[in-house]
Amino acid sequence: MQTDVARSRLRELILDGTYPPGARLTEMEVAAALEMSRTPVREALRALAADGLVRPAGRGVVVVSLERGDLEEAYQVRAALEALTAELAATRQREGRIAPADLAALRDITTETATATAEGRFAEAVLLNRRFHRLIAELAANSMALHALERIWDQIHVSTLRSLAPPSRPAHVSGQHEELVAAIVLGLADEAARVARAHVLDTRTTTSQEERA
Repeated sequence: MQTDVARSRLRELILDGTYPPGARLTEMEVAAALEMSRTPVREALRALAADGLVRPAGRGVVVVSLERGDLEEAYQVRAALEALTAELAATRQREGRIAPADLAALRDITTETATATAEGRFAEAVLLNRRFHRLIAELAANSMALHALERIWDQIHVSTLRSLAPPSRPAHVSGQHEELVAAIVLGLADEAARVARAHVLDTRTTTSQEERA
């Protein structure tokens, strides 16, 4: 469907910084950039507004960036949701409802993320990190939590795009990932929730320090 294609492509352009926070977009400009008609672009912009990535402004939209207070709230909600999905994933693993292949995939993405970070391939590491957290949410098998996290991840990513930098403590970040995976594999629901929550809140603390630097 053309609208879905337009939405996906436009979302990618926002997330990769081609259209940064504050950028004003019109149907005509986006349609020309995507080489599509204005109708699917119009619907795509409406969908992205509902997702919180853009807001109406005159005859077009503006790419949104969360203010500091809203960003703090977003991280708090993300921490709660990721604690929930980690807990659910660990519970499902304890009950034997997660396939060995899925656990192997989780271990693989953990290793790939740590390697990319350690080698300074930061752009790749950011994408891998998103896949890592998304896979845990998928293993939780709660579609509402996954949908809510997708929205929050996008908003946080766009809002912190200008301050993104290699982790100041890459070994610490990778260590938390490994702790989280270990808790899920062992079926330790409470421990998985604790590590997931701490990891997200540590990420916010580090990001806040970099914003002030």
